[in-house]
Amino acid sequence: MVSVKLYSAQSCPFCAMARNFFKGAGVEFEDIDVSKDPDAAEEMVRKSGKMLIPQIEIGDTIIVGFDEEAIKRELGINV
Repeated sequence: MVSVKLYSAQSCPFCAMARNFFKGAGVEFEDIDVSKDPDAAEEMVRKSGKMLIPQIEIGDTIIVGFDEEAIKRELGINV
């Protein structure tokens, strides 16, 4: 399966929605708290050009914000 990274912060409600979605769908993901890791925050901005969270990296695709339909499409989930 393709690698999934969630760039997030604990205080972000949309990040929590993304976490819950991945857990509910049984998708393994790396949760990267950019509020505690400035290097990861820089990497996130370098990849997307945006400072918004959540950002979800699925393979080579970056999804900015919690867009459930885009996530399902990238993961090939038909739920």
